[in-house]
Amino acid sequence: MKRIERRSVLKNIAAGAGLITLPVSLADAFAASEKALGPKLNGKINHSVCKWCYGKIPLETFAQDCKKIGLTSIELLGPAEWPVIKKYGLTCALPWGEGLTRNIEKGFNDPANHEELIKGFEDVIPKVQAAGYDKIICFSGNRRGMSDTDGLRNCAVGLKRLIPIAEKHNVTLVMELLNSKVNHRDYQCDRTEWGAALCEMVGSEKFKLLYDIYHMQIQEGDVIATIKKYHKYIAHYHTGGVPGRNEIDETQELYYPSIMKAIVETGYKGFVGQEFIPSRKDDIASLKQGVTICDIA
Repeated sequence: MKRIERRSVLKNIAAGAGLITLPVSLADAFAASEKALGPKLNGKINHSVCKWCYGKIPLETFAQDCKKIGLTSIELLGPAEWPVIKKYGLTCALPWGEGLTRNIEKGFNDPANHEELIKGFEDVIPKVQAAGYDKIICFSGNRRGMSDTDGLRNCAVGLKRLIPIAEKHNVTLVMELLNSKVNHRDYQCDRTEWGAALCEMVGSEKFKLLYDIYHMQIQEGDVIATIKKYHKYIAHYHTGGVPGRNEIDETQELYYPSIMKAIVETGYKGFVGQEFIPSRKDDIASLKQGVTICDIA
């Protein structure tokens, strides 16, 4: 609506141009308006990005770059970082707890971790809601010889203790699916079927999965069919080029426009976070390219 209103104002100015002398040309006025509003994207995908992939860029600078590209979220940020992105009208589609969810190897599959994890999440979940967000990332942890059955049971026991506070504050715990072949050796939540079984055991809409397309292409493949089969358990998506986790263009094996189309066709209304590591000199140009590829009409 703001875009329409501003364009209408500009058109009205143009109509009266014979009576009013403008300090800049109408074309310049349109350009300034577009710059302030950000580029117009197609709207079928809500675009986000993971800050850790752009570690050399200060968050404040990165927020401004993202705004210019048309992204509306920067994710995997903790409470201390949220005020920075809010200055630029950006949300955090998938927050994490500072010092809480960065240790991927120590997760809910080990009962020895439950007290620490539960205390930490009980502290951060109200902060997530107060900031206006509705999700937080979590992890299964590594197997360390544990069977899949025991891992499911242990995760469910710990997560069920958090569901009442998650439901109270309308915050969804989102467990990430990661590959255990290349990047996260021994990680337990490494298959969509296992994650879906855990969702069933927890039995709440406030626990779902983060389907990382890069990780699941490596681990199990068949990305589109898997998304269609398990989409009701998925609350968030991440991108990444395979192999190498770099740009998501023609240099890799996945065709992201088709994947985005499949995601949209499931009725998904959430965010897709770019989580590839730029390999080229201009990181922001690579990010813009990734957003463009995923911005299906």
